[in-house]
Amino acid sequence: MKIVFGLVHLVFCVALVGVIMLQHRKSGGFQGLFGGGTQADMGGGQWQRLSAMTKVTVGLMGLFMAMSLILVLISYK
Repeated sequence: MKIVFGLVHLVFCVALVGVIMLQHRKSGGFQGLFGGGTQADMGGGQWQRLSAMTKVTVGLMGLFMAMSLILVLISYK
């Protein structure tokens, strides 16, 4: 069972790296690096404005974190 979860975790890891590498940068320089933007950019409905690639990244990140926790819990048993 540990091996199966480990392999699934590895697949999520590779998929997450791939999706992150496919994304476009929104802005250049240090402003984009530190999340520069105005308070108006953080208005309501931000989830709808995100691209499909960003939503896939968020989903894969959640699955990756969940699998990490599952693997830690399994290793203690």
